[in-house]
Amino acid sequence: MITILDKQQLHLTILRLAHQLLENHLNLKDVVFIGLQPRGIHVSNKMIECIKDICPNDIVNYGLLDITFYRDDIREGLHVANKTKIDFSIENKTVILIDDVLYTGRTIRAALDALLAFGRPKKVELCVLVDRRFNRELPIQPDYCGKAIDSIISQKVKVEWDKEQVVLY
Repeated sequence: MITILDKQQLHLTILRLAHQLLENHLNLKDVVFIGLQPRGIHVSNKMIECIKDICPNDIVNYGLLDITFYRDDIREGLHVANKTKIDFSIENKTVILIDDVLYTGRTIRAALDALLAFGRPKKVELCVLVDRRFNRELPIQPDYCGKAIDSIISQKVKVEWDKEQVVLY
């Protein structure tokens, strides 16, 4: 086990990502943030808290998206859906998808498909906590990345929120 981000680094990384998002999107009126269920919502919740602290007078449109039934990979066991909560329009908005770990790119592909049920965004950007750079199966790259790592297929990256750390197994 190798620690990629310890507690302090994790908090600083999320804060840095929040600042980067705000640097590129000074006006939040045309921006919506979407956390990907199930694991992306932990990082997105923390990032949105930071954004609201930095911009307390701005309205922050934040939703949750479940991509369970849009996945193209076969997973064993019963597919248990999570909650999707998008109670605002994404039509002609910049959508920022937030997830914890970018690995093969299939989750993001599914999220793009699922988003179309809610309208046609002007632009979609991707923000991830950890980018496993050389394991992509689809041509998907993050616009905002907390930490890029090189790993092999047999390794796993886990964001352990109870211990507030990111580890490589």
